[in-house]
Amino acid sequence: MKLVSFYQNGQATLGIQQENGIIPVATAAAAASLAAPQTLEEAIAGGPEALSQLQALLPTKPAVLSFDSITYAPCVASPEKILCVGLNYAAHSAECKADLPTVPVIFSKFNNTLAAHQEAIPLPPCTSKVDYEAELVIIIGKTASNVSKENALDYVFGYTAGNDLSARDLQKRTPQWLLGKTCDHFAPTGPCVVTADSLNPTKLEISSRVNGEIRQHSNTSDMIFDCATIISYLSQHMTLKPGDLIFTGTPSGVILGYPEEKQIWLKAGDEVVIEIEGIGRLVNKLID
Repeated sequence: MKLVSFYQNGQATLGIQQENGIIPVATAAAAASLAAPQTLEEAIAGGPEALSQLQALLPTKPAVLSFDSITYAPCVASPEKILCVGLNYAAHSAECKADLPTVPVIFSKFNNTLAAHQEAIPLPPCTSKVDYEAELVIIIGKTASNVSKENALDYVFGYTAGNDLSARDLQKRTPQWLLGKTCDHFAPTGPCVVTADSLNPTKLEISSRVNGEIRQHSNTSDMIFDCATIISYLSQHMTLKPGDLIFTGTPSGVILGYPEEKQIWLKAGDEVVIEIEGIGRLVNKLID
């Protein structure tokens, strides 16, 4: 099942993505006199029962909203944690002139970085070197502490596409990457969340395009640490909570990996498209 968060009457609400549009869950549930979660957070908290309630709406043939009539919201409104894995594709490690990691390289973003599909991303005045990073994003579905790799995927609610936007001059200023990763709106996700029962994260095509030009193209099978390993590893060090986001790393092809004379950083007017097989296309335009 593909779920979306979108704004209705100024509030983020839940939708079910269909081929021909978006089912507004609140409206559909009221029309059919059925119970259903009203937000993605409620869907996560409700577990399998909530997903069954959403599935029960489909046979009622609810009306759909056209894709171009809605304004998307960030997939998860307020995750407790936004965790990220660096250097998780061998070719990306090589282009960054870094040694292959022997354990996952972990950094974080904060909630100020959240952004939605089709949201305009303002370029911060404090940086002149903004880069894109196409990433598969895990959404945790239930509390996970000290879980095994074998059981780790049982703790996933779903997956979405993300763009780990990075200010490389800020990132490289000190050994700590945080400042270059946490500018406002630097973690767009979307367009939808694909529930874990509908997607195998181990072999998905992943790509990025800037103004239609392909920049990155790889497969999640090329990850050094797969999703199960990442979740298990993180859960050994901190308790993962429902709604936590985990950006799982980016393939090669980022601007930072280009020869210095060919590094043309993102500028106002650029459109960045992140596409992941089975999820869709996350689109954002950069503005001043």
